[in-house]
Amino acid sequence: MSRFFAPENYKSCLNLYETQSAIGALKGIFEKHLCKALNLKRVSAPLFVDPLTGLNDNLSGVERPVTFDIPDALLNAEVVHSLAKWKRLALYRYGFKAGEGIYTDMNAIRRDERLDNTHSVYVDQWDWEKVISKEERNIEFLYLTVDAIVGAIVNTLEDLKKLFPAIKVNLERKVTFVNSQFLEDKYPDLPPEERENEIAKEYKTVFVTGIGGKLKSGTPHGSRAPDYDDWNLNGDIIFWNEILGSAFEISSMGIRVDPVSMEKQLDESGKTERKDRPFHKMVLDGTLPLTVGGGIGQSRLSMLLLGKAHIGEVQSSVWDKETLENAEKSGIVIL
Repeated sequence: MSRFFAPENYKSCLNLYETQSAIGALKGIFEKHLCKALNLKRVSAPLFVDPLTGLNDNLSGVERPVTFDIPDALLNAEVVHSLAKWKRLALYRYGFKAGEGIYTDMNAIRRDERLDNTHSVYVDQWDWEKVISKEERNIEFLYLTVDAIVGAIVNTLEDLKKLFPAIKVNLERKVTFVNSQFLEDKYPDLPPEERENEIAKEYKTVFVTGIGGKLKSGTPHGSRAPDYDDWNLNGDIIFWNEILGSAFEISSMGIRVDPVSMEKQLDESGKTERKDRPFHKMVLDGTLPLTVGGGIGQSRLSMLLLGKAHIGEVQSSVWDKETLENAEKSGIVIL
């Protein structure tokens, strides 16, 4: 059963027609700002992959991919969960150099997603990846990249307000950087999600680093696959969402694993069998370039910048009957 929350006295600032127009404008504007900020080129990307390549994102390791057979190819294919690994391989194949990157539309089906105001089984995001030098593989460079992305988001909001004056959303441009261990130390009695609520409410725009590895408590701040992000050089971009009154994650991103960190994280997570897969071998032997990358939710960003209360207001998906009935009662128009 989906979890549904109706903000008190909520009323969308845009009607259905205006919403569709604003989504189209938002996507075009943001792509321009993002490409300029990170020096990215648009590429085409797969909707599904051969699981034996090791290219699919395994997320936290328990989500079931949507699979189907392709008789003429004599294999079963998996709908991607994300393109975290595929992008790095693409940069190698296309011959991109340090400072150059790619972005693409990523569409996925996450059948085991817990549905609520911000989660749908249909996932749409801008997946991006950029080649970096060995000298740039550090936390300071990660912070600079986060600042550039947040700047692109805030610039997009400012441009949208000129086109749609009814939008009243405000975002903090200054990013506060916090480590997940700091949050555990500061809020030891709260679970990770509530720690993020507290820090986002205070600082409005935050980047939480160090996701995937175990904290002093013995548990990680959040789940992250062991074979793409370096758990010491990754994080989530989070804004405070005034409509929902909660922290609102826009992007999961990070500097990717090198041979040392991949081996360490595969060992730590008990996923050593992946070392024999084609993608993993290319990381471990140094064939693939060093990269930084992430995903930026398209529907999530539309929700945030257009002041929407439910992701179903900005994307077409499938919802349970109770969610649809509650949305109608609350004046929330589900597409």
